Amino acid sequence: MKKKNRVKKAQEFQILIHQGQKVVCPSFVMYFLPKKEEEARIGITLSKKIGNAVERNKIKRQVRMMCMESIDLVHYPFDLVFIVRHEYTSLRYFDNKNNLEKAVLKATIK
Repeated sequence: MKKKNRVKKAQEFQILIHQGQKVVCPSFVMYFLPKKEEEARIGITLSKKIGNAVERNKIKRQVRMMCMESIDLVHYPFDLVFIVRHEYTSLRYFDNKNNLEKAVLKATIK
């Protein structure tokens, strides 16, 4: 995923979390707001309780890959923030990917 498609600043995360709508699934909590730029942006965050730095970075890479496969960032109408839940570690990759796709679909339906 390109850097222009990432939510980077803490203030942007806070705006999306506090002003955005929320979709909850077993693996993720997803917040979304209408995008302000040409392409949609995605932010990923998770707690230190999930694992050490190596495990957390692995999970972030997996979620980025899921997003690249599932979301067309040029045409998708929202900026997104995914908060990875502890349940993510107990499910398989494909189950987590299905949960992500369902959350993204729920956001477009709302």
